[in-house]
Amino acid sequence: MQHYPKHYCGVFGIFGHPNAAELTYYGLYALQHRGQESAGIVTCDGRKFHVHKGMGLVPQIFDGNVLHRLIGPMGVGHTRYSTTGSSNIGNAQPLTVDCARGQIAVAHNGNLTNASQLREELELRGSIFQTTVDSEIILHLLAQPDAASGGNNLVNAIRKIEGAYSLVIMTESEIIGVRDPNGFRPLSLGKVGDAWVLSSETCAFDLIGAKLVRDIEPGEIVIITKDGVRSIQAFPEHKRRSFCIFEYVYFARPDSNIANRNVYKVRVEMGRQLAREFPIDADVVVPVPDSGNSAALGYAMESGIPYEMAFVRNHYVGRSFLQPSQLIRDFNVKVKLNLIGELVRGKRVVIVDDSIVRGTTCRTRVNSLKEAGAKEVHVLVSCPPHMNPCVYGIDFPDRSKLMAANNTIDEIRTYLNADSLGYLSQDGMVKATGLGRDSFCMACYDGNYPVPYDTSVDKHIMERRRARAEGLADSILKDRGQIKLL
Repeated sequence: MQHYPKHYCGVFGIFGHPNAAELTYYGLYALQHRGQESAGIVTCDGRKFHVHKGMGLVPQIFDGNVLHRLIGPMGVGHTRYSTTGSSNIGNAQPLTVDCARGQIAVAHNGNLTNASQLREELELRGSIFQTTVDSEIILHLLAQPDAASGGNNLVNAIRKIEGAYSLVIMTESEIIGVRDPNGFRPLSLGKVGDAWVLSSETCAFDLIGAKLVRDIEPGEIVIITKDGVRSIQAFPEHKRRSFCIFEYVYFARPDSNIANRNVYKVRVEMGRQLAREFPIDADVVVPVPDSGNSAALGYAMESGIPYEMAFVRNHYVGRSFLQPSQLIRDFNVKVKLNLIGELVRGKRVVIVDDSIVRGTTCRTRVNSLKEAGAKEVHVLVSCPPHMNPCVYGIDFPDRSKLMAANNTIDEIRTYLNADSLGYLSQDGMVKATGLGRDSFCMACYDGNYPVPYDTSVDKHIMERRRARAEGLADSILKDRGQIKLL
């Protein structure tokens, strides 16, 4: 059973290309690592939206016949891992609506921290939700009339949502890119020929032959029409920047560039920094593929210890249909990575991974090395210990299931059966990026949440909903001395 944190989502949009559907397909293909549960494409021919969504991987959902039906010179796409809402076709994105304002499609990467409150307010005003995803809230806010803004409520709608969001929105005449004021999630603007492109990561530009123009700024709204690109800063007073540093550690593809920094080079530097912080007398450095490859290479380069790809990854392993007994969990771990025993037999091994969340997978790796005859196994991690859950869209488990939050380093080392254990320091991780600490959200490491999130509010709202459904709202609200909600 894989215990790495799950990816969030990937978004893509294109305006002004005769093959919009095909390029969106390839864009999603490049962003497949950001979500493997569902994917969707919506195109527009200037009058009508054309939609196709499905469960599974991008090439399983789309073929030539499907793409041929997705006509029009502009489109938006989404590949999803469910951070909020269950995994089913009803929650697949992009979400679409046909309202008084016309047709709107929304693709969302991130997690809204005030979703429950906004949904409650919208439901009390008569909104009917079709999905359980927080992204639908954005659709409802965009569709609602707003006389105060003269009929254009885009900025007002964006200012109501809180948390992490990079959005690609499509109407019948424009593509819109939006990034939250903290800049939690990446979003970039590119150009292929005369067409404009938006993507979660620049690796999608490379695949379709697009050139990177620039990153969308935190708090920026970019509106792309036949007249070109127009920019609005929706949060001019907001100065805090909180890009998710785990993008550099794990999530982003190594061939992507974020904030003018190549992800691969940053990861190699994290490995070099690990070697400076934890010099170990060893014979071989072994990565955990694929996420540990770059950091392990950096460690080997800095330390001078030979680098060996002793673990071979099986890239064709899907989900097991078998029940998750411990036997099957162990099998699932081993079938994904097979060890070349002769590369480690009789040797002192440094094994480098990008993170340890629950620890069970790492322990299996260590035991495999020792069973193959490794004399010593030293575990190094190219990020600090994960101490806190993420509320901005990464599927880290709650604190009770985080290994580092409930055990000392030595206790974790003992559990892993390792001869030593070292985590990259927070300062070392930041230093490897070449940016300042004030550029990042590091809440999963340091507990400093840039956007406050009160889980008690969600629990209270859910209790009210259950109470209303059971016909008990009056008594509960009366007991609490609160105003009755109709």
